[in-house]
Amino acid sequence: MAAVDTESARAPGGLAPVGAKDRIYNLDMLRGWAILGILAVNAISFAWPFQLTMSEAPPPGVLSQADLIGLWVTDVFFSDKMRTLFTMLFGVSVFLVGGERSDSDRGRLLRRRLLWLGLIGAIHGAVFWYGDILLHYAYCGLLLMLMRSWSARRLLWIGGSITLLWGLVATGGYWAMANLPPEFASKMQAGMPASDPAAIQAAIDLYRTGWPAGLLANLQTWATFQLMATPFLILVTVPLMMVGLGLFKSGYLSGRSPIWVYLLVILAGGANLAAFAWWGWQEAMAGEGADPTGGLAAAAGGMAPLITLFYASVLILITRFGLKALTAIFVPVGRMAFTNYLTQTLIMVTLYYAPWGPMWFGTHGPAEMWMVVGAVWLAQLIWSPLWLSVFSMGPLEWLWRCLTYGRMVPLLKR
Repeated sequence: MAAVDTESARAPGGLAPVGAKDRIYNLDMLRGWAILGILAVNAISFAWPFQLTMSEAPPPGVLSQADLIGLWVTDVFFSDKMRTLFTMLFGVSVFLVGGERSDSDRGRLLRRRLLWLGLIGAIHGAVFWYGDILLHYAYCGLLLMLMRSWSARRLLWIGGSITLLWGLVATGGYWAMANLPPEFASKMQAGMPASDPAAIQAAIDLYRTGWPAGLLANLQTWATFQLMATPFLILVTVPLMMVGLGLFKSGYLSGRSPIWVYLLVILAGGANLAAFAWWGWQEAMAGEGADPTGGLAAAAGGMAPLITLFYASVLILITRFGLKALTAIFVPVGRMAFTNYLTQTLIMVTLYYAPWGPMWFGTHGPAEMWMVVGAVWLAQLIWSPLWLSVFSMGPLEWLWRCLTYGRMVPLLKR
């Protein structure tokens, strides 16, 4: 997923990136939490064919107890929640870089930043991994920049209403699908994407032949995804960006809202998460095809933004009450989010289907994928502060800023 990593400020020589002392701690902290969590969601898209992801089926074969737990953890605690948080934070970055709409200089800077992001995203998706979202964030950002001067109230009312509507549609839709009369349910199931074992094995074999076959398969999947999913995703993404910017302008993401507001969100989001975890566990343990909760598990997962705000509120309050030591580990990861996001792709592609790697594609179950995710998390938690102890920003953040500002910007710490 895309990273929000930079802000702009006016310097004597013109616009320039802000220094480390002017960065907003909470944004970097939340961004770090999101960039780590998003890998847990994306892992299966690196390790298994696109057809399996679309059918929302588990990997073929007999799943162990550890595999079932791995799927449950990913679905309940990470899926959709991390994408939602990333999207909200990207909405904030549009304003931090572009400023008010009346500021033409920063507006031009923002457009250049987004256009370069779109180009990087197109290369990332077409060549390396079809699941790229940088290109999508780039054109959604171009839409959001038209609304970046709206008040917090207006952003929250409009963006929040649309997001709530999508959540209610998802929640109601999941419950209704699980409670259709048998004759209608069978017809609906017949029209759903199927995880045909032969098709999945053919895709695995194709990827494992290496390049160029794997490259062409990825390119085809990426192009299909762009054509099929883009219109729907815009309607989901732009409202979430509006919510994120509204929460920032209101002071919520900076930790300045009243305590009772955070506690109310924690209560509502925590209840939603607890219900989803309990019902989801029952469903996971019941086996494939069983639905012991009558659709309640899927319905509870439909309000992912509420769980996202639960996470954000907990982390913000921990920081606000003087326990920064508990959240500080995420800050360097968040400051290098662009580098860490693309590095995750490089690592996972190398491990799963690049010709120079071990070619693990189609061989790992959910439990083994979690071992890989944990190793990448540990690496990024270690290398991010080490790099930033010498340099002022991540290497790919530096490249993106140089392209955006049209000149070389300092990389070494002064």
